[in-house]
Amino acid sequence: MKKAWSALFFVAAAGLAAAQATPVGLWRNVDDKTGEAKAEVRIVESGGVLSGKIEKRLLEDARPGDVCIECSDDRKGALVLGLEVIRGAKKTEGKDVWEGGKILDPESGRNYGLRMTPIDGGKRLEVRGSFGPFGRTQTWTRLQ
Repeated sequence: MKKAWSALFFVAAAGLAAAQATPVGLWRNVDDKTGEAKAEVRIVESGGVLSGKIEKRLLEDARPGDVCIECSDDRKGALVLGLEVIRGAKKTEGKDVWEGGKILDPESGRNYGLRMTPIDGGKRLEVRGSFGPFGRTQTWTRLQ
């Protein structure tokens, strides 16, 4: 009987770990220049496609009425709080990598190719924005 309970425990624990190895959840990112916490982004899944919105701004100079002035698409003039900054990412078959979408930098208004990879058992997320061969990677921290 103990073996059955042990096996059940390990199966349940493995299932929880696998469930966290996804970008879905609430994440904190940091400012590349200052290292300060910048925002909290909630990533959700719908029909196998991920999107993410700024749920909370953390920078001292952030104001609730700030809008995306530099955006050139349907987000131009939209409030930064609640702004959809991640669009269209899909899981790569056979890998714990989500890509094919875009990530928006609300400060510059630029969209970048997106690649997200959960690391440390899903506790952190490598988020890479790129334009052709150029890009940068940030590591976000899971809050939920």
